[in-house]
Amino acid sequence: MKVILVDDERLALIGLQKSLEKEVSGIEIIATYMNPTEAVGGIKEHRPDVVFLDIHMPEMDGMDLGKQIQATVPGVEIIFVTSYDQYAVHAFDLQALDYVMKPIQKDRLKQTVSRVREKLSSKREQRSKDTDVPLICCFNQIQFKLPDKDIQVAKWRTSKAQELFAYLLHHRNQTIYRSVLLEMLWPELEEEKTVHQLYTAMYHVRQTLKACGMDMITIQSGHLEAGYRLELGGAQLDSEQWEQEIRQWKVVDSNTVHAYEQALHLYKGTYLGNYEYMWAEPERERLRYLWLYHMRQLSLYYQKQGLGEKVIESTRRIQHMLPDEEESYFILMKLYDEMHNDLGVEEQYRLLTTRMEHDLEIPISEDISKWYQDWKLGLTKVR
Repeated sequence: MKVILVDDERLALIGLQKSLEKEVSGIEIIATYMNPTEAVGGIKEHRPDVVFLDIHMPEMDGMDLGKQIQATVPGVEIIFVTSYDQYAVHAFDLQALDYVMKPIQKDRLKQTVSRVREKLSSKREQRSKDTDVPLICCFNQIQFKLPDKDIQVAKWRTSKAQELFAYLLHHRNQTIYRSVLLEMLWPELEEEKTVHQLYTAMYHVRQTLKACGMDMITIQSGHLEAGYRLELGGAQLDSEQWEQEIRQWKVVDSNTVHAYEQALHLYKGTYLGNYEYMWAEPERERLRYLWLYHMRQLSLYYQKQGLGEKVIESTRRIQHMLPDEEESYFILMKLYDEMHNDLGVEEQYRLLTTRMEHDLEIPISEDISKWYQDWKLGLTKVR
């Protein structure tokens, strides 16, 4: 649960932060603010799940700040914290989730956080049941999913039209200058010779979206260098949905493991992985390693619970998704050694050798090579 705290009193901020971190598990305090104006910008940037908000502040009343927050980042839950009880009715008029009196008692704080968890869980369930939202699938290749319809792969008139749409989608809600698009799509030609090709490619993009029933996605064009701006118009990206879901879960335990597993299974492949778009690589890497981090957390939980088969299953998934990561092969080699599965050890070492030395033409790390040679000589010790 991502949390932001806003209070003009430094001691009150410190006290609330310590109470939350000490008494409540699974809380991440991502920012604290004493200045209401800075708080609005920070909440817009970080998009927390919940904001604990003081009402009495000199620069801006907490009620007005709450309205700004709701307008700027819809869906953020607000918990008002105050020493005065006469504002309770107004707080709930703003659909605040709770209203807590200072000084905050430990049990009351836990009750508030429990209420937040229930609300967030309800939101996730609603999203999973919501079939009325058009979906843009970005894992592996671009596909469209309309409510109550089968998923469809768009038939782009040209590869340039496909990349143009992908680039604008990647930079959605931002204006991209025409010169940037021309340089990206036709770098070998002079700008004046490619403007018509850009207009034609944009026409094909709009026609393809219309043919797929995705004309709620709009591409606004400006004058001169203003360029183009893609807006989703209510459609959602599967990559964004996945990230929002996986970031809900900070700790793997008996209460969260099932939700953790479900969220990780929603990662269907690499972001725009079927296309050789170099500009997409930073986002590919970011999402890939976000998934890897959480998969390792899940695998560690299985290991602590003594669920060897589950550890193998999760590590094989990591290996399948990220075949260049040496660690997954080494983990499996040691697991199979513990299970006295010599064929499994040999298989993993062979796969690693093929991937590293033959495909990538780089040597296997010395630690793994030494471990394997010691294993062949019967010198490894099962831990």
